[in-house]
Amino acid sequence: MNQGRIWCVVHPTVGLPLFLGAVALISFVVHFAILNNTAWFPAYWG
Repeated sequence: MNQGRIWCVVHPTVGLPLFLGAVALISFVVHFAILNNTAWFPAYWG
């Protein structure tokens, strides 16, 4: 892992949940935007 030195600055018990939370938040925002701006996506979920 060539980015391993980041854990010298941010402890993994803090950094990993923040990273995974950010990924989940971005996913929800993208899905919400698609749901509100297209006609086919709500029909697909319906």
